[in-house]
Formats: sequence, structure tokens, C-alpha cells
Amino acid sequence: MNFVIRVKRAAGPGAPAFWQEFAYEGDESESVAAALRELNARAPLTDLNGREAPPIRWECGCACGKCGACAMRVNGLPMLACKAFLGSLGRTVTLEPLSKFPLVADLVVDRGVIFEQLKKIHLWLSGKAVMHEKTHELRFQSARCLMCGCCLEICPNFRAGGDFAGALAAVGAYRIFNQESDAAHRAEAAKQYVRRYYSGCGTSLACRDICPAGIPVDELISRSNAAAVWRRRS
Repeated sequence: MNFVIRVKRAAGPGAPAFWQEFAYEGDESESVAAALRELNARAPLTDLNGREAPPIRWECGCACGKCGACAMRVNGLPMLACKAFLGSLGRTVTLEPLSKFPLVADLVVDRGVIFEQLKKIHLWLSGKAVMHEKTHELRFQSARCLMCGCCLEICPNFRAGGDFAGALAAVGAYRIFNQESDAAHRAEAAKQYVRRYYSGCGTSLACRDICPAGIPVDELISRSNAAAVWRRRS
């Protein structure tokens, strides 16, 4: 089956963006990641107009939906290129970089802001981890977060450089609130969480269905909110 892969390109930060289209012949069961790999394997790579093009810059780690590196906008929605299959996307597939993060080049963005926000909320263990059997399943679900940024891309309240940390932080906070044995550190994490997540969430829940890992985002948000507010008041 013949597809057109339409890519928004830019040589780097501040460089002018432009669209470039490539012909791709493949099966409906193939992923966007597979298409990008095949395109970049061409020597030379030429677009629909026959013009030679530099390889498309994009990121990929595991190619099986476990690392989150290949997150991008596919037909306008954030998703993983390795889990976006051509048969469900139409004959023209439009690829863009995530818009909420600084551009590196083409489909590559700098998601360092994610980790800076996690540090600001103190989302790490300071004391010995305490394991409660009743929280095991949700702690496991929380740990499945890929840090891909899809939930932040779709969130109307998140912007890089802002104070609001987004659903990704709420998902990670669940483990800290339920595993941290250091009471002082747990209290500080709750304080920062209220400031950087709870106070800024508009409850649009756009993050709920976009998670490529299928994490129960809304339940983790609800439980993290309850834990943080209770600890602030206690």
C-alpha cells in the first residue's frame, strides 16, 4: 500500500520550519517507526519532488513501546511512533515534533524539563522504601510511566518553563507518598506537589486517554491529590 509521510522539519532551534513529503510503500501493519527507519536507510533520501533530503532526525530506543523516546505528534495527536500503525492513520501520515518542548531538530525535542520538574517536587526516595501490599498494584502502574511527555503535550495547562508539572508528576508522586519513610522529605514533597501540580490542574483530564502505556492516570492523580492534601493538613 502506498503512503505519503509528511514531516515537519527544522534544522535546529530557531531555524525556519518547513514541510517535506516522502513516498512510502508498506503494509498497513507497519509502524511509523518502521517507516522512518526505511526512509532513512535510503541512499539518497529523496522527497516527492525528487529533491535530495538529509536523513530525518528522530529518536528511538527500544522500538517496542517501553522507552518513550519516539514520542511525536502523529496526525495531530501525541503518540509513540513505534505504536502508531499505518493502517489506522490514513494514506497521508503527518509527523510533527512535540510542541510543548524545546526543539532540537526535525522530530527531536529536549524533554529535560520533565526531570527538572520532578526534582522540584522532590520526587525521589530519601529514606528506606516502605512497601505496603495494598498499594502494590498502583505503585507498579505508577512505575510503568515512560516519561514520554504525551500527557504533557495534550495538557492545556502545561508549558515548558512554567510551574505546572503535569500529570506525569502526579503519576510519579504516588510512589513517593506511599513508599517514603522519611516523614520530613515526604512532607516537603507534598508541599511542592500542591504548588506544582494540585493548584494548577484544570481537571480537563485530557491526559487520561492519551497515555501510550495505558496507565490509569486519573486514578493515580486522584490518589496522589488526596495523599498530598491530607499530608499538608496533618
